[in-house]
Amino acid sequence: MGKTTDVLLPDIGDFDSVEIIEILVAEGDEVAVEDSLLTLESDKATMEIPSPHAGVIKSLAVKVGDRVGKDAKILTLEVSGEVAEEVADQRHDVPTPAAEEVESVQAPAPAANEEAEPTYPQRRPGDKEPLIPPVPGGEPVAGAKTPHASPSVRRFSRELGVDLHLVKGSGPKGRVTKDDVQNFVKRSLQGGQAARTAGSPFDLPAGPDIDYSKYGEIETQPLNRIKKISGAHLHRCWLSVPHVTQFDEADITELEAFRKAQKASAEKQDVRLTFMPFLMKAVAAAMKSMPIFNAALSTDGDSLIYRHYVHVGVAVDTPNGLVVPVIRDVDQKGVFELARELMTISAKAREGKLLPADMQGGCFSISSLGGIGGTAFTPIVNAPEVAILGVSRSTMKPVWDGEAFQPRLMLPLSLSYDHRVIDGADGVRFTTLLSALLQDIRQLLL
Repeated sequence: MGKTTDVLLPDIGDFDSVEIIEILVAEGDEVAVEDSLLTLESDKATMEIPSPHAGVIKSLAVKVGDRVGKDAKILTLEVSGEVAEEVADQRHDVPTPAAEEVESVQAPAPAANEEAEPTYPQRRPGDKEPLIPPVPGGEPVAGAKTPHASPSVRRFSRELGVDLHLVKGSGPKGRVTKDDVQNFVKRSLQGGQAARTAGSPFDLPAGPDIDYSKYGEIETQPLNRIKKISGAHLHRCWLSVPHVTQFDEADITELEAFRKAQKASAEKQDVRLTFMPFLMKAVAAAMKSMPIFNAALSTDGDSLIYRHYVHVGVAVDTPNGLVVPVIRDVDQKGVFELARELMTISAKAREGKLLPADMQGGCFSISSLGGIGGTAFTPIVNAPEVAILGVSRSTMKPVWDGEAFQPRLMLPLSLSYDHRVIDGADGVRFTTLLSALLQDIRQLLL
């Protein structure tokens, strides 16, 4: 018989307590490492808490509706002898008398990208309507108060918006499998659009199910977790925010010369001085001058919330997908300090070590593709922010100075904004102001 260990809630960011909206396991369930145990919901996002070890659930210490904080006991897990020895070796606290039988470990913190997941509509305990409604053969299973399914199947069903109470399991003892969920969705789509939630403006027809193998050899790979979560968020933003994109150019000839002149000084301080810190300072100054770009639309759409702080998110390309860590109080920091923070946060992002708090509280986002190429693009507003700046590769162009053409280094700007909050005239004013600040960075001192 394996040793039992108490699984504790990890650090979930800047929250004293968060509500449990779903328990994903039951007593007797076998779980693997990283299988989700429960789902938490804060005022901004949902997150799943993964299992730190493989084992069998012996008992649950929480229930749906409970509010929990760091180090709260979630459940008791029976682990194998080999894993139990690793747990004991990793403990840093002083064992209590009961520790000879029960060890306490903290579940790994939820992946940072999970905290970035938006609170788009999903079925919660007590809701009457699932996102995918009943179809013939999909009535609630008689006598099944809690659907019998593995954590991975529960997670899969939530991603598709399927209520497991409506799915009849084909596995042993009525266990719901992934195939059961997929077949339920197919029946729902084939059962007629009338069976789907009526009146939703986002109720789009499903695309055809294509067998690509008919045309040649294929390989199927699942989307990684970051792309699944960010994809859902971007889809919601694209559908719910009326986008307008304003294109412009900024003359950064003198700014780039100044940056190169300061590189040696920056290297002495172990700082890699890129163009981004200068751009962040200029954006912060423009936001201060035009507060509408630092606002957020209230949930009911009846008022604007003006922030008196300037936190800027910077998109970072990682092996697992795009993440947007936030640099705080950009208006109050110098260029070298911002460069140092960017180095640190970018390294954490690429190593997958971002904490949930690292991606919260942004007021405005910047997405730079200048290191790759391109001339312009239409970035998607990262709601609840109301604007995002896209930057492409700078190129040398002939610019007329009134007497002759001069070679100037021009930076393409692509500003997307929420047209419910920002008018076209303000969009142009912002890019014009930003271009002026980048052309003569000394204006930031005024």
